[in-house]
Amino acid sequence: MVLTRSFKETVKARAERDPAFRDALLTEAIGQFLAGDLDTGKAILRDYINATIGFEQLAETTGSSSKSLMRMLSPAGNPTASNLFGVLATVQKAAGINLAVSVDR
Repeated sequence: MVLTRSFKETVKARAERDPAFRDALLTEAIGQFLAGDLDTGKAILRDYINATIGFEQLAETTGSSSKSLMRMLSPAGNPTASNLFGVLATVQKAAGINLAVSVDR
């Protein structure tokens, strides 16, 4: 079966029309990081960035190059905590949301 639309375009279109979907993408990325699954967290965060702020605007805001940010979130990327949390702070600010961690027992 041939796909008529790329996954990236599909995610972007859904994120543009569905704020709950956008928030769920970012929340899931954070959840994967907290669960120790860095690869899945990076992949979801990459999808979120592509669907919302974009790597060019993220680069302008963080002061890093867009290529560096893309490499950092690539499957082989190994972001430092300061870089990763800088990206997360920037995307939260751009989205106008504030994520918080809670303890579930």
